[in-house]
Amino acid sequence: MDTYEGAARLEWWANRHTCLCSVNVHVVIVSDASGWRISATLIPPLTGEERESWMFLVALSPYFTLRFDDDENATINVRVEEPGEGELTLSAA
Repeated sequence: MDTYEGAARLEWWANRHTCLCSVNVHVVIVSDASGWRISATLIPPLTGEERESWMFLVALSPYFTLRFDDDENATINVRVEEPGEGELTLSAA
């Protein structure tokens, strides 16, 4: 089993040139024989107004780009689910 833990950003792109949302997250990625799983926590927690915008975009489309802080060119397209406020589950898009 391989594990990665670190800082990243979730970005919501309207098109190739326009990013409408970028939030910092702490991710834990676990890869084993059954596949990989990613959990993330919003850092810092969103304010009321930020939360409204976040919920709007997730409802519009739950697909984000996950960009890793230690390698700006390393990205994964993910689907975001939020089972608890600020606690995210990411899956391959």
